[in-house]
Amino acid sequence: QVTLVESGGGLVQAGGSLRLACEVSGRTPGNYLMGWFRQAPGQEREFVAGISRGGGTTNYGDSVKGRFTVSRDNAENTMYLQMNSLEPEDTATYYCAATQIFTISTREQDYPYWGQGTQVTVSS
Repeated sequence: QVTLVESGGGLVQAGGSLRLACEVSGRTPGNYLMGWFRQAPGQEREFVAGISRGGGTTNYGDSVKGRFTVSRDNAENTMYLQMNSLEPEDTATYYCAATQIFTISTREQDYPYWGQGTQVTVSS
């Protein structure tokens, strides 16, 4: 069992940047593959990025490739999402998630552990 807590959301102008953090506590956080998802009002939850246990493998949703970067610091039990060149379409609640599967999945049903979410709002 792990507990996930997101932070770093807020209001930013289009073209700006934000860095989200997801603090992981509980059983050996480094044993979990991690992911970021987002959900805008009235829309389905969308895969944003995923990162392997050691951080050597990453995967991104098509809408954020080249703008967002996922990383993790297992010594600090924290995963990050650096978001650059933000667009109004990036406005959503961002969630971090964890799983014990071995390959990064884009499906939310493959992640049994979730944080409470942090709101990101990008103004035009």
